[in-house]
Amino acid sequence: MNTPDAQRPRSEPFRRAALVLLSLLVGLGLLELGLRAATWSWLFAWPNFVLDARKVLSERDTGRTAHDGRLGYVPRDGYTAAGITIGANGLRDTGPAPAGARAPILAVGDSFTFGEEVGDSETWPSDLQRLTGRRVLNGGVSGYGFDQIVLRAEALAPLYRPEAIVVAFIADDIRRTEMRRLWSADKPYFDLEGDGLRLRNVPVPPRAPARETLSFWQKTLGYSFAFDFILRRLDQLHDWYGDHIRVHPRGTGERISCLLTARLAELQKSSGAKLLLVAEYDPVVWDDPRFAAEQRRLTAGLLACAGKNGLATLDTYEAMAATPRPRDLYVLWHMNAAGNALIARLVADALGLKGP
Repeated sequence: MNTPDAQRPRSEPFRRAALVLLSLLVGLGLLELGLRAATWSWLFAWPNFVLDARKVLSERDTGRTAHDGRLGYVPRDGYTAAGITIGANGLRDTGPAPAGARAPILAVGDSFTFGEEVGDSETWPSDLQRLTGRRVLNGGVSGYGFDQIVLRAEALAPLYRPEAIVVAFIADDIRRTEMRRLWSADKPYFDLEGDGLRLRNVPVPPRAPARETLSFWQKTLGYSFAFDFILRRLDQLHDWYGDHIRVHPRGTGERISCLLTARLAELQKSSGAKLLLVAEYDPVVWDDPRFAAEQRRLTAGLLACAGKNGLATLDTYEAMAATPRPRDLYVLWHMNAAGNALIARLVADALGLKGP
């Protein structure tokens, strides 16, 4: 027969665990209050930091982009902001059209082609227009994966019948093909099917309200200033704030992107336009050797696939590395005017196009 004294030792581990848990909670609570008191302004304001960040992103993107059932979203026709002018079919302004009736050059890509952080006249498509004397259409869209870039080229080429199509990418665009949602915006994606691809998630659903995208932990820990403070110091806010849904294992994007170059080859054949695949580089490439090695590996693989499919390619790395300080070719995350001017010269040379 068990006595109260015999039962007491069994409960001792539970009491200790409860005391440890209580101490941890009290410590975290004091840390939370201490950090808020140190900044003072957050002592009396308790927002959900993740939700607020996603609301800001949603409001910005809703203003400058329009939903597109096949591509996910495109720049909004008629949108204007400081240094940014969007025209018909979501094309960014590249300046007055050159004289003459020659077919244009179509440029597609991500934010590096669109020209984030610079004005309309400082993007590389604008520079390319001035260098070649040909009309250049800037079809770049910030945040696109390589899959969306290819679909954008396929959508715009029949409308403008370009002389050449320049398809630009950074290595991260390959990873983006593994996603169904990026930065809270749903997107099309491709499944591997036999030796080919099958397009999925089309028509693409509209952007979900920011509050509906939060996980349980974001709904709870999102209110913690201390948690936000720690992740900020560890440079981990990108994934914490970001709303991304993965549909393919890491690395699958390399195979998908390689197969997408076959679609570009078909586009080159059907449109009669010369197609040039251009590799650009994230600024972190010039700061982190390990990151650079992986980015160059991914880039080389995609360019090799394109070459096997009969496409012309351009790797801008060596020309950038030959400059005194490659990092000086960027504003923060994207090319500055000097960097874009360099890219434009390389593209013009690769296309074999000279000025008027």
